[in-house]
Amino acid sequence: MFSNARTSQVLSALASQPGERLTVRDIMGVLQDRAFALLIVLLALPNCLPMPPPIPLVCGLLLALVAVQIVFGRPTPWLPNTLLNRSIAAVDVERAVGRALPIFRRLERFSRPRMTFLDTPFAMRLMGLVILVMAFGLLFAPPFVGQIPMGLAVCLVGLGLVERDGVVVVCGLVVGAFGLTLSLGFIYAVFSGLETLF
Repeated sequence: MFSNARTSQVLSALASQPGERLTVRDIMGVLQDRAFALLIVLLALPNCLPMPPPIPLVCGLLLALVAVQIVFGRPTPWLPNTLLNRSIAAVDVERAVGRALPIFRRLERFSRPRMTFLDTPFAMRLMGLVILVMAFGLLFAPPFVGQIPMGLAVCLVGLGLVERDGVVVVCGLVVGAFGLTLSLGFIYAVFSGLETLF
């Protein structure tokens, strides 16, 4: 239904759903093929700012779970029924969408479907592998600020997938390569330090 719609249109449709409350299952049903990409963006956003150690760890593990599902070709993210059946007040959903819409509309001014070969099922599975590597990069990033390049990279990849803009995805991959280099350098420094102790 939304394969050719802009993300702002999908979010507007979500905000206009009838009823006083929406279950997580209802929300996932409206997001349809955008659910994975929007989930990636949401999990990456906290890592674009300096964060204490537990947050990159939690986000990295959740991103890894999402990435594995993409690799195996699931059409929508798997979530436990207890979470899917939880409900949110429709007014809260409408308020959240109202805050997100201006951001996505600004993005849509310069973003458009480009390099659409990245939107094929095979390419999506490859993206899942890339996101899995980035998730592990988050797990081993230097604390407090070291996760920022990787968080920004994952966010760009997610936004590129949301808008089907391969150029934004490639930008995310470039930033991700830099972030992964930082993480590997940090791991090497830790092991080198341990070797000197023993």
